[in-house]
Amino acid sequence: MKLAGLKTVENAHDESVWAATWVPATDTRPSLLLTGSLDETVKLWRPDELDLVRTNTGHCLGVVSVAAHPSGVIAASASLDSLVRVFDVDTNATIATLEAPPSEVWQMQFDPKGTTLAVAGGGSASIKLWDTATWRLFATLSIPRPEGPKPSDKSSSKKFVLSVAWSPDGRRLACGSMDGTISIFDVARAKFLHHLEGHYMPVRSLVFSPEPDSRKLYTASDDGHVHMYDAEGKALIGAMSGHASWVLSVDVSPDGEAIATGSSDKTVRLWDFKMRAAIQTMSTHTDQVWAVAFRPGGGRLASVSDDKSISLYHCS
Repeated sequence: MKLAGLKTVENAHDESVWAATWVPATDTRPSLLLTGSLDETVKLWRPDELDLVRTNTGHCLGVVSVAAHPSGVIAASASLDSLVRVFDVDTNATIATLEAPPSEVWQMQFDPKGTTLAVAGGGSASIKLWDTATWRLFATLSIPRPEGPKPSDKSSSKKFVLSVAWSPDGRRLACGSMDGTISIFDVARAKFLHHLEGHYMPVRSLVFSPEPDSRKLYTASDDGHVHMYDAEGKALIGAMSGHASWVLSVDVSPDGEAIATGSSDKTVRLWDFKMRAAIQTMSTHTDQVWAVAFRPGGGRLASVSDDKSISLYHCS
């Protein structure tokens, strides 16, 4: 795979852009790019021209995460105000507002069937599961405390949950924590399965490979490394480095052949896991790159940055 820069929108938001995801196409419109910013807004963009479709307001602090329902009809945004706003993509009507205690809403993702929204629970050291039919909280998947005489407050704060990812079959959830631990859960049984070890700094982003390699989990960490795990077998399959600083985001291409990362070294990198190396580095941004996202169906990669810009790349 190769990336070619298509378009960059400078000052896409008034402040740092922290989150990005693709809203799947529907019968009536193409896929859209959804971005969230410290400027408290969420914006929708047309896929190739990066024309602004709409600006959503409603949060009173920076937007840390955005998620799109697999139907492409609804999406969600989460903010430092600890509110998750669920909205209709085409009308911007608010469908639900999900409330949480302070600092307990971070990254979130809808499951592949669209029945559940998983929210990384920050200081609660858990993943919260919301039913998308009723918008009720129906399960909390907690990371077990380390065993010992008495767990200190310090140990629990390190399990601050930043990131979350569903397996393609919806049976597993992975979450990344501030201390570098990755936890795997069996969703149907609401059961903690195991930790994946190897990172020693925050894991801000993780993603499962698509079928048929759906046991593979890619993780990005502030330690500068990108890891690939066998999420079922608990094994670290490979580790790659190349970024000069924290790796803030990782995504896998729809065909599973390549991964892209964004880093605080201001670059976007494309990696080939068979070669265990970065095959391309894009330097379109002038500040740290908070999110990278491949478009479902392929052909495009988007990145967003603290420099307030959005960049779009052609993938061939």
